[in-house]
Amino acid sequence: MKLYFYLATKNKNKLEEIRYIIGDEIEVLPVPDYIEFPEETGLTLEENAYLKCEYLSRYIKDSYIVGEDSGLFVEKLNGLPGVSSAIFSGSRNDKKNIEKLLEMMKNIKEKKERKAKFVTIACLIGKGEKKFFKGEIEGIITFQPRGNNGFGYDPIFEIPEIGKTFAELTFEEKNKISHRKKAFQQLKYYLINKLK
Repeated sequence: MKLYFYLATKNKNKLEEIRYIIGDEIEVLPVPDYIEFPEETGLTLEENAYLKCEYLSRYIKDSYIVGEDSGLFVEKLNGLPGVSSAIFSGSRNDKKNIEKLLEMMKNIKEKKERKAKFVTIACLIGKGEKKFFKGEIEGIITFQPRGNNGFGYDPIFEIPEIGKTFAELTFEEKNKISHRKKAFQQLKYYLINKLK
């Protein structure tokens, strides 16, 4: 029987990215339509990732469930927006979140002072498991948005080695190097090796 897990998110962009990263060996199943997740109340990415899993496990039994939480951590802002990345402006609006972050950073003129990192935590539960996997990537916050791909803070997160933002990369290029790729690659190999 094919290995599968349920992904505890209603975010279709994340589902698409994670399916691409995981590939054909493991099936990534969406959350049933009738399930609505409560607001995230965790103080860390780990807590939020686990809370999503735990909530979904009330409805789905005897299956692997994976919860994921990601955040953008800006060095000069003491790690903001961090755990609150998705609702930084007070709403789940990518454009408003970006505007607020750029406004807070407007007096930081030196590119090298605008360091940030994206962090993803994936939590796996089910069948007696509870394991966390972490991925991160370093970057620079740009002075204005660039590119039309991706979602979230992708238009203002530049990868210095490439000189492009996540939003300027193709879907495939981003998902070869992203924080999400690093976390879910570990999770994938863990599950595959466990079943050998």
